[in-house]
Amino acid sequence: MTDSPFLRACRREPVPHTPVWFMRQAGRSLPEYRRVRQGTGMLESCMRPDLVTEITLQPVRRHGVDAAIYFSDIVVPLKAIGVDLDIRPGVGPVVERPFRSRADLDRLRPLDPDDVKYVTEAIGMLTAELGATPLIGFAGAPFTLASYLVEGGPSRNHEHTKALMYGDPELWEALLDRLAVLTAGFLTVQIEAGASAVQLFDSWVGALSPADYRDRVLPASAKVFRAVAQYGVPRIHFGVGTGELLGLLGEAGADVVGVDWRVPLDEAARRVGPGKALQGNLDPAVLFAPREAVEAQAGRVLAAAGELPGHIFNLGHGVLPETDPEALTRLVAYVHENTAR
Repeated sequence: MTDSPFLRACRREPVPHTPVWFMRQAGRSLPEYRRVRQGTGMLESCMRPDLVTEITLQPVRRHGVDAAIYFSDIVVPLKAIGVDLDIRPGVGPVVERPFRSRADLDRLRPLDPDDVKYVTEAIGMLTAELGATPLIGFAGAPFTLASYLVEGGPSRNHEHTKALMYGDPELWEALLDRLAVLTAGFLTVQIEAGASAVQLFDSWVGALSPADYRDRVLPASAKVFRAVAQYGVPRIHFGVGTGELLGLLGEAGADVVGVDWRVPLDEAARRVGPGKALQGNLDPAVLFAPREAVEAQAGRVLAAAGELPGHIFNLGHGVLPETDPEALTRLVAYVHENTAR
C-alpha cells in the first residue's frame, strides 16, 4: 500500500498517474448511498460499522478512485463524549446548548478509544476489504468545531464565535486547546485502527484574516498535527475560502495542503512554499456542465499543477448532492488517462 499513487503523491514521490479522490465521494450523489441510508439518521449511520463500511466502499467500487475516505461526520467525537447535538436534515449539526461561558468547558473531555469502538471495528472491516487502496481518516479542526459549538449550528457570519474569540481570548484559547486534544484523539483512533492518511477539515476557517488565524487558531491546529506526527502517515489540511491562509495552513504542520477552486494550483504552490504536496482543485459545480467542458476545466487544473512534485486531484470542496455519479466516474478516468506516465 505504501506504493499506492495516493500515498506516493502525499510524499511528493513519482507516481504512475495523478491520484484522484473526492471529498464527500461517499454521499448523497450516489443512489446506492441513498438506498442503504433510507430510514437511518446520519449519526446512527456513523455509529454502525456495517453501514460505515458499505458507504465508504461504494465510491471506490463505482468510480475507481485512488483512496477511500472514512464515512463519518466531524461532530461524531463531540457526540461520543456526551455533547447534546444532532444532525438535522437540510440544516446540519445543531447543538442543544451552545457554548458561551467558562463553565461550558466542563462539558468537554478527552476522547477515550472506548467512546468510539465502532470506529475501530469499521476501519478493521474496511482495511480488510480495501486491500491496496488507502483509507483516509478525518476529523474537524478545532476552529470549525468551536464554531459549531458556540453558534449552536451552521453560521454565515460566525458572530458569536468571533465575539468570544475577541472578547474573551483566554476562554477561546482554552476551548480550542480542549478541542485540539479531542481531535487528536479521534485521529489517533483511526490511525491505530489502520487509516493510511488523515485529513483535518477546517471548513469555516476562511472566515478569518491571516493575522487572526496565526494568533488564535494555528496553535491549536498545529497541536493536532504534532500529536499524530509520530505515526508517519500523511497529514492533509483543508479549508474553504482559505486562499489568503494557504501558507499558514501548511505552516500548521500538514504534509499536504488542500486548495479550493478559487486559487490556481501554480499560485497556491507559490503561497504554500516548498516541501508540501497540494490537493485539489476543480470547482464542484463544473461537474454539472457537459462532458467536454468538465474535461476542459479538469485539464486546466492539471496544467496548473504542471510538474509539481506531489499533486492529488480532488474537487475544491465536497461533491454536490445532485451531481451525476457518471460525471465523477468519467472524471477519474480522464485524469488517470491524461496523466499516465
